[in-house]
Amino acid sequence: MSSSPLPEPVTHRRSRHKTGSLNALQKCSQYVSRVFRLGHMDFEFAVWQMIYLFISPKKVYRNFQYRKQTKNQFARDDPAFLVLLFLWFVVSATGLSLALRLHFLGFIKFLFWVAFVDCVVVGVIVASLFWLITNRFMRVSATEDVEWGYTFDVHLNAFFPPLLILHVFQLFFYNVFISQDYFIARLFGNTLWMISVAYYSYITFLGYSCLSILRHTQTILYPLIPLFFFYLVTLISGINICRVIMDFYHYRVY
Repeated sequence: MSSSPLPEPVTHRRSRHKTGSLNALQKCSQYVSRVFRLGHMDFEFAVWQMIYLFISPKKVYRNFQYRKQTKNQFARDDPAFLVLLFLWFVVSATGLSLALRLHFLGFIKFLFWVAFVDCVVVGVIVASLFWLITNRFMRVSATEDVEWGYTFDVHLNAFFPPLLILHVFQLFFYNVFISQDYFIARLFGNTLWMISVAYYSYITFLGYSCLSILRHTQTILYPLIPLFFFYLVTLISGINICRVIMDFYHYRVY
């Protein structure tokens, strides 16, 4: 296996079971229980994963393969990444609330929508679809299957870069530039959305292409073709995607 510049995950002793011997319910219970034990989380490793999701996502998935070899599961057993992701939701929701001039209750409602609906609820749906599709149509091995927890991890990995691009980076330009009626403003804002969707698709593709038990994973990238044509249509027809989404966000919290 190729060496990775990411730090090795911190391993913790298990008193009664190895991770690989636990069933799905036990793994989920163990994962949730660790959310309330900060000392058991490897935040350094989670930060490195977030950085490399931007600069070299392939290296992140090499460490998922390492976890499979050492703990007999691809899915994360450490909630540190999820905890840090929630902190980024707080930061981004604060910035967007200022951009949209939301009151405190609006901020709380917006944080709930983005963190629990857009990320978690939609993520559960997306992860379940990929779990079903990959295990039913892409699997080449009858003895191994794709873990649902891993499909949700892939979604979280793919969600993080668009979150920073659209909910953090975009804020510096929205009111002063992107929200304007100029073509160049629409081009810049819509391009940010296209880049974010492409990034989500690419990181999702990497998450499944690294699994040797799957085939034809390149089909995950096929939706990018109609999405690119949709992007061109929005530019030609004068649709400012950023302004439409911001109006939708504003509508949801009022």
